[in-house]
Amino acid sequence: MKFAKIDIHIFLKVSRRFIIQYLKELVRLPGICFFCLFYMALPGCSQFGTPPVGEDLLKLQKSEQYDQQRKQFVNRRPDIIEAMRKDMGFGKAFMKWAFQGDDRVPDQKLPEDIPDLEHFMTSSDRIKIIWLGHSTVLMNLGGTIILFDPVFSESASPVMFTVQRFQPPVIELKDLPQIDYVVISHDHYDHLDRDTVTFFKSKKTAFVTPLGVGSHIRGWGINQDRITELDWWQQFQVDGVTFTATPGQHFSGRSLTSRNETLWAGWVVQVADLKVFFSGDTGYDSHFKEIGRKLGPFDLVFLDSGQYNELWRAVHLMPPEVGLAYEDLKAEKLIPIHWGMFRLSTHPWYEPGEKLKQLAKLKGMNLLTPRIGQLLELDHNDDTDFWWESLLKGKK
Repeated sequence: MKFAKIDIHIFLKVSRRFIIQYLKELVRLPGICFFCLFYMALPGCSQFGTPPVGEDLLKLQKSEQYDQQRKQFVNRRPDIIEAMRKDMGFGKAFMKWAFQGDDRVPDQKLPEDIPDLEHFMTSSDRIKIIWLGHSTVLMNLGGTIILFDPVFSESASPVMFTVQRFQPPVIELKDLPQIDYVVISHDHYDHLDRDTVTFFKSKKTAFVTPLGVGSHIRGWGINQDRITELDWWQQFQVDGVTFTATPGQHFSGRSLTSRNETLWAGWVVQVADLKVFFSGDTGYDSHFKEIGRKLGPFDLVFLDSGQYNELWRAVHLMPPEVGLAYEDLKAEKLIPIHWGMFRLSTHPWYEPGEKLKQLAKLKGMNLLTPRIGQLLELDHNDDTDFWWESLLKGKK
């Protein structure tokens, strides 16, 4: 029996109890069983990161988002993740992942540009951005160079043969310009990449993260004085830049036993009159209206727009909800993220773009869909096309 590759994120979204139960039923599939058992038996693997302990743990336990009884961070609706896991169950999610969905991986290389980094670095009073696939975004905001959720490894997983990239990074780590700040939304593998973090050990780059995530980064060799951890609504101001951590509806964890030990967040970054929102991973909830009311309007928003599924809509935006979030945030322009580089759901790889194209036409949204590596300068050189359409000829 031929079996599809397993995505590590499916295992992180369900409980250890369900995995053990189904491993017993799948004993006739020794390769799969071996992988699961091997994964669960690696508590010392550096990919799993370092959980907050000691003073770090005491600090985050003071957060309003931390549930002392559960000993973990929770969402505004504390039981929403448990309800999601209960409703979908491991069996349903596993079968959907393993056997359902066509065109989840492109059959040819996606169009990409080799960005002019010299021009990207020149001073400008406009927002310059380069989307590098999935949720990795390089930004020049008023002369401050920011890198969001950078993942440059071959896979977004502790096991290299799972969750592999569609194609190599259009910019290699060694060719990046000097990065002032790396901003992390949460500690999942497709947003926090150990090998990318360790690249910056010899640099001057600072890290801005939600509570608890700094423990992972310190464990991988970044000094404490280069890390700032924030709770929801807390701000960090430096050299004319303001970083604000904002609420989300998601979860965290890098192993089957490290559930919600660190916080997840979206980010508002402002320099002078330029204001950007980066959602990270999140389901739809009232936090979008609250962010729009307190901190909006925004020149540009990056919204979680792919790897969705009805089974886990609590933690990722479905396409119509992207439109609701865009309106709630009082956004001028939208760039979809969390698509175009990894297979993490059952929908076709191009579906997020298609769905948002239709939604933008219906709702009048100002949608930007840059090619991987395309350099955009807002309100000056930000024309984009629906680049994926050229790859779909003959598929429809």
